Amino acid sequence: MSNIPEELVVAHFIVSDDVERSRRFYTEVLGGRTVISGEANDEVTYVALANSWIIINVGGPPTDDKPAVTLEPPPDPDRVSSFLNIRVADINAVYEQWRARGAEFLTPPADRGVELRCYLRDPDGHLIEVGQTTMIPA
Repeated sequence: MSNIPEELVVAHFIVSDDVERSRRFYTEVLGGRTVISGEANDEVTYVALANSWIIINVGGPPTDDKPAVTLEPPPDPDRVSSFLNIRVADINAVYEQWRARGAEFLTPPADRGVELRCYLRDPDGHLIEVGQTTMIPA
C-alpha cells in the first residue's frame, strides 16, 4: 500500500454495519481524511486520523486465515475489551468542537489527576477515549 509513509504503521480496525456512516463520523466529526474508500457501502475504507489510521469494514464469517473468528460490531457497547485512545492538547476545545459536529459524549471531560478525559462512541458503538495529559514529565 503505497499511501503508508512508514515501514510500520499501527492502525485501528473497526467493524461497522454501515461503512459510509462510520467514514463520515471519523472524517466529519473527528476530522480525519479519507484515504481509501470502497465504491460500495460494504467495502473497506481507510481514514487517516492524526498520525494513525482507522480501517473500517463490514463484519463477516471466519476465513481461512482466521478460521474461528467472526467479525461483528460490538453486540453490547457497554462491555468492551479494547477502545481507541485519542490524546489531544486541549480537551475542552476538542470536546466542544466534536460535540458541535454531532459527537455524543458519555460525560464532559473529567479531571483524573494526571489527565483530563472523556468518552464517546462511534455510530457502531465502539468506545473512544479522548484524553489530555496534565502531569508534567520529569
